[in-house]
Amino acid sequence: MKTYKIILFFALFILINACNDEYLDKKPIETQTEATAFRSYENFKTFAWSLYTCFGYNNNNAATFDASLRYNQYIQFWQFGNSQFGRYEGDRLAGYLSTYSPNEDNDYRSQNAIVPSSGGGWDYSFIRRVCLMLDNVDQSDMTDAEKAHWRSVGYFFHSYCYMEMISRFGNVQWVDHVIGDSENDIIYGPRSPRKEVADKVLENLQYAEKNIKAAGDGANTINVNCVRALMSRFCLFEGTWRKYHELSDADIYLDESIRVSAELMKSFPNVDSNYDNLMNSEDLSTYRGIILYISFVKDIMMNGVGYTERTSTGKYEMHKATVEMYLCSDGNTISNSLLYDGDKTMYDEFRNRDRRLLLQVVPPHFMNTECDVNFNSLGRANNYSYNANIDKNEYVELIKQILSNDKSKRLPVFNWSGTMNWMSPNVLGPGQAPMASRSGYYMWRNYNLWDDNSNQLAINHADKPLFYIEEVLLNYAEAMFERGQFNQVVADATINKLRIRANVAPMVVANINGTFDPKRDTSVDPVLWEIRRERMVELMGEGFGFQDIRRWKKGPWYINRDQMGVYVRKSDFTGNATIVNAWKGLSLVDRDFNSAADEGYLKRFINPVKEGKGWLDKYYLFPIPLNDLALNPELEQNPGW
Repeated sequence: MKTYKIILFFALFILINACNDEYLDKKPIETQTEATAFRSYENFKTFAWSLYTCFGYNNNNAATFDASLRYNQYIQFWQFGNSQFGRYEGDRLAGYLSTYSPNEDNDYRSQNAIVPSSGGGWDYSFIRRVCLMLDNVDQSDMTDAEKAHWRSVGYFFHSYCYMEMISRFGNVQWVDHVIGDSENDIIYGPRSPRKEVADKVLENLQYAEKNIKAAGDGANTINVNCVRALMSRFCLFEGTWRKYHELSDADIYLDESIRVSAELMKSFPNVDSNYDNLMNSEDLSTYRGIILYISFVKDIMMNGVGYTERTSTGKYEMHKATVEMYLCSDGNTISNSLLYDGDKTMYDEFRNRDRRLLLQVVPPHFMNTECDVNFNSLGRANNYSYNANIDKNEYVELIKQILSNDKSKRLPVFNWSGTMNWMSPNVLGPGQAPMASRSGYYMWRNYNLWDDNSNQLAINHADKPLFYIEEVLLNYAEAMFERGQFNQVVADATINKLRIRANVAPMVVANINGTFDPKRDTSVDPVLWEIRRERMVELMGEGFGFQDIRRWKKGPWYINRDQMGVYVRKSDFTGNATIVNAWKGLSLVDRDFNSAADEGYLKRFINPVKEGKGWLDKYYLFPIPLNDLALNPELEQNPGW
């Protein structure tokens, strides 16, 4: 598998540098032209490798990362998220997560989102590349079946790009061939209606499902399961968008999501028992339920995701409102579970909870003696102490129990150089800088002890998923509810398969009523709320959040909330005066966000509505860039921008 991917990498490198407009305008030494370059099956196969770059083969350098791109670029579905910043951005923008910035940095909370001059996702260059291949299928020397296959592969990538364009902008120009200089009606024409474009995308995907080679062109290539996975995702998105934004024909898309998801559930009947392996595997081909993934290769094609989480660059944290969405192990909410021990220490708060929380947020621990990455004692005592009544090794031992491989996650955590971070919550200020947060809930979804780390950014080679059965199960459950077909049988076939490895009791649909979660959004059906909860928890850190809250038309509920951190008693910390005073200097608040003196929740960001800001309805669609509007006034700006 890895050897195969090395070949793919060099094919991509050649194609990316060769297949550009200037190259195609020149005649090669042997007089090869576009017409002669697309003749055989192998010609198309070689060209198609370059299309896989849309999944994020690029690795951006941290030093050149432009913060202004946050809400423009790093969002699912268009998965550039395999850069050093991972896929967290979509969940940060949704209000699920925040960063350790001392200032509010969610543009949708602070109403700082602006119309960009260019970029923002309004880009047809990738679509043009796909069309270049599609335009040459019929003139090739391939058989009819081979032509249908490569047309299907082209339709997959064309649809993948348009799915994102529709999600961001609604109405977009439909382009299905390489545009000539004289086609002013398209170049300077208006945007096509969203419904028209989405219907064409669905039609192309339905064609691809019927005509693509079932097994694709080898392991981990676009095949019929990839097409169905894309349809499952796109049709759920478009169906729910149409329903909650009051557009027509929602059921057509929901029914298609149900149909293709059911087919995938037959092909992938099992869920992998190790939730952590989805983000921390050297070879994802061994992960049960994987459909398509990015295969990173040591010293050949690498990423910096794991490295980033082990430095002071790893800036993503959860806040309390999201932590409280995780169920207790008995399947009840924290409001109703007898197993919930409260939140007056992080140890209590994480006890008897959904284990996915422990594998997404660094669990609490405190080490009185330092050790190295092999967990050998170095014999140096810490210079201050924490609450002597706490079992500081409780979660150290639990992580060992959950993950038997000693090269996976372990507590305490270490930065890239092997320096131990001896406590969690590790709060920026009194704590250590690497792997620190301001809420105390530091994200470590991509952390493991086996991947390479050094002071070089991108040397990690843990594979990263693109399509997998867990998402499909959640798509199916949600679409079935939206069509009035969700019941216990569906819950057992979907959500309850996911809960087994999270040590959470099965969902019992008959037990879910208006009192099941007193903190829910009361405008949402109680059962649907639980389905959405499961989606958020399962996919946390993978960037789906911003797409989800927009299609549900629930921006205000998720964005306009107080953000607080862990509960702190300043008296719990004793020892070194400098560090203890730093703990005493932290700003704390009570549940109503009023200032607290000696104990309370770490103060993060107040509900923006209280300051006259917060979510605006115009945010459901992105703005058309100013430069594009200047070039073509017929595009017209989206409402409110």
